[in-house]
Amino acid sequence: MPNQFDPYREALVVEQHTVWPDAYEDWSAEDRGRVETLLHATPADAAELDYVRQHSGFARVITVTDEDVERVAAT
Repeated sequence: MPNQFDPYREALVVEQHTVWPDAYEDWSAEDRGRVETLLHATPADAAELDYVRQHSGFARVITVTDEDVERVAAT
């Protein structure tokens, strides 16, 4: 179950990861990179956000959804 946006954990994010569903496997690295950049720029808006505890802080993990792609495509 994804977490909600958490300003405390967000301040301690040291890594960013993006999980892509199989439906987007044919996207180019450039297109994926653009979407990833936009999603991680506004993590509070991501549909599926998770924080993974690490020794040095947290890793932010965003799982891409169709809703996310539609939202950032309008940007």
